[in-house]
Amino acid sequence: MEYLLEQIKACNVCEQHLEAGVNPVVAASVNSKIIIVGQAPGRIVHKSSIPWNDKSGDNLREWMGIDKATFYNTEKVALIPMGFCYPGTGKTGDLPPRKECAPLWHSKLIELIPNAKLILLVGQYAQNYYLGEGVQPTLTETVQIYQRYLPQYFPLPHPSPRNNIWQAKNIWFEAEVIPELRKRVKKLI
Repeated sequence: MEYLLEQIKACNVCEQHLEAGVNPVVAASVNSKIIIVGQAPGRIVHKSSIPWNDKSGDNLREWMGIDKATFYNTEKVALIPMGFCYPGTGKTGDLPPRKECAPLWHSKLIELIPNAKLILLVGQYAQNYYLGEGVQPTLTETVQIYQRYLPQYFPLPHPSPRNNIWQAKNIWFEAEVIPELRKRVKKLI
């Protein structure tokens, strides 16, 4: 695992497309029990090199019902983004994750984490990649039928504060999905 993580952190495959430069951000252990597949590091995470070290991470930890110490303990949680580097800023926010990363590194990483019992698919990019034809037409529909993907996958919306409007419109998420997520996370950790 350490060798693979070193390879990922040295990766510069899409350097010419990254205005902020390469800085692959990933955290994992062969003993991780939960894998979180997110989108891509944002500007803050790019600068700190600490995955989910922003408001989105605070929200995700709250949803999971765990503290930072547990979240950053790779023996418990692996943090694997769809794109390992900050993709830059677009017109309405961060650009999508680079498409090179997941096919290049994900299967190798996940193969080395045999004890993982749950993969949280955070956002549409992760859901589309891992659920393939099983993904629903919208993220909302995919998250609504999260039980269909269990026990392996647990689809979630992105926990960005920008999604507070989505959460306000979909009160079932906090009432039904979050309690089930916390129950499963608690059981595994």
